[in-house]
Amino acid sequence: MSKFDYDRIVELVRDTLVEAGSTFRQDKKDAYKRAINAETNDKAKWVLETILENANVAEEKRSPLCDDSGIPHLVLEIGENTPVTGKMLDAIKDGITAGLRSLPGRPMGIMGDDSQRIDQSGGLAQDPAGVEPAPILIRKGTEDVLKLHILMFGGGPAIRAKTYRVFHKHSTQVVLDEIVGWAKEAVSQLGCSPCTLAVGIGRSHFEAASMMLQAQVDGCYDVQSEFEKEITRRVNESEIGPLGLHGNTSVLATFMKVGPQRASGVRIVCLRPCCCFEPRIATVRLDVLQTES
Repeated sequence: MSKFDYDRIVELVRDTLVEAGSTFRQDKKDAYKRAINAETNDKAKWVLETILENANVAEEKRSPLCDDSGIPHLVLEIGENTPVTGKMLDAIKDGITAGLRSLPGRPMGIMGDDSQRIDQSGGLAQDPAGVEPAPILIRKGTEDVLKLHILMFGGGPAIRAKTYRVFHKHSTQVVLDEIVGWAKEAVSQLGCSPCTLAVGIGRSHFEAASMMLQAQVDGCYDVQSEFEKEITRRVNESEIGPLGLHGNTSVLATFMKVGPQRASGVRIVCLRPCCCFEPRIATVRLDVLQTES
């Protein structure tokens, strides 16, 4: 029978949330450096340099990358022989609570019943931990370990995101064209760009959204598929540029994940135009804390 250190899991999850909210991964830093070197628009280059400088300061001080510190979204990756208990999920939730207070997260949880939360009449929770995390997405890992991926989702990308059906007409290019069209509109309206486009394609709205979330977990700025490169290139050709100031870098990269499909005339596509600070993500292994009793 396996057991684990509850308090240690809380600490690890807390620190991982702070890392997600305050740190660029190295491949993202490298992507910004490449974009700065390639940018020919002086204003756009200044924006890119300022974003990277902001990220370096946030990492050093372990402070939020952005005032919109984000809603925690969790992906739990479970190895074939790795046990997970309800008590462990409680520890993860308590770690998220501690992390939101440590970052600190921006207090933006709405209190009250269903109606009050919808119309915002229930008042604002002053505790940063009043921001409830989204439901955990669970998937089987390729390694026999237990990993927790924490992503912090801001409000701007959610406003400009889109999940809808595309009539594919038996052509992958038709679907890609639709994604590029959505992306150009979203990037031009978002403002806080350059973006990283996260795309999921599935059989239902839930599945497409879950693919979009996993695309961010698995995505790498250094390794792009031909589809991802095409979407990035075509959106950048629009010359929207960082903060809409024009230039070569509207999009740093595209992360796309295609799930199972069904015999149907439509594909359900989820597109999130991640802002200049997203994906805000960090990962921690939790199985190392388990022992056999």
